[in-house]
Amino acid sequence: MPLVVLCGYPCSGKTRRAHELRDYFSQNTERKVHVVGDGDQGIDKNSVYSDSQKEKNLRGVLRAEVERKVNKDDIVILDSLNYIKGYRYELFCLIKHTQTPHCLVYCLTSAEVSSECNKAREADSQYTQEILDGLILRFEAPDSRNRWDSPLFTIQIEDALPFEAISDALFKRKAPPPNQSTQTQPLSSTNFLYELDKVTQDILMALLDSQKTSVPGDLISIPGATEKIKLTRSLNMVELRKLRRQFISYTKMHPTENIGQIANMFVQYLNKSIH
Repeated sequence: MPLVVLCGYPCSGKTRRAHELRDYFSQNTERKVHVVGDGDQGIDKNSVYSDSQKEKNLRGVLRAEVERKVNKDDIVILDSLNYIKGYRYELFCLIKHTQTPHCLVYCLTSAEVSSECNKAREADSQYTQEILDGLILRFEAPDSRNRWDSPLFTIQIEDALPFEAISDALFKRKAPPPNQSTQTQPLSSTNFLYELDKVTQDILMALLDSQKTSVPGDLISIPGATEKIKLTRSLNMVELRKLRRQFISYTKMHPTENIGQIANMFVQYLNKSIH
């Protein structure tokens, strides 16, 4: 059923809010409530968040756990930093695919408050100051104008959770309708896999070629796509190939019935992923 995504700086009270929500829904509904988060994984936070590959793997594990638990009856609460807007967009695509509502609870604190809360923790559960500062620097704040960050509830440490409003957002609002990029089809279609590989490769080559005569801020037209890529900075082949692999992997799990939309889907993915 619904997904609640917690978001915020380290030590901003996300786990406390997750437990408050779990208790509220357990007492006021007959649904099972699952909390999925970093704490379940037995990780060394400083080791994970100092290594981009380990951090990426953790996000993948959490996303897979959310996908496994989301169903028609239960409530899932994702208790993690969720500070990357591209990752929040992936979660939005997941709930569109499962046709369930979601909301975002943003635990808003200042860097100074998060640092003080971190120092107040037991030594073995603290972030190093360097890791804490790095995560705060990389944090991409949610924006309610983005459909993947909406509905958005912004909560400060001293605030009480608006339980009824959150409940209404989850149970009285329709799920976002599935679109062509989240409709499934059997992956036995050789033509689909061929087109997926060919179209994404052609877009990469067109983008690299266009960069020779473009500057940051330009909109780049892509053959076969009605949408354009907004060039915010120079992109190299290594980075583009990585994004292409991620897109292909995700699209194989959630293929489109309309092969003609692959180009637009990939352009949308690139625009969301390029910072």
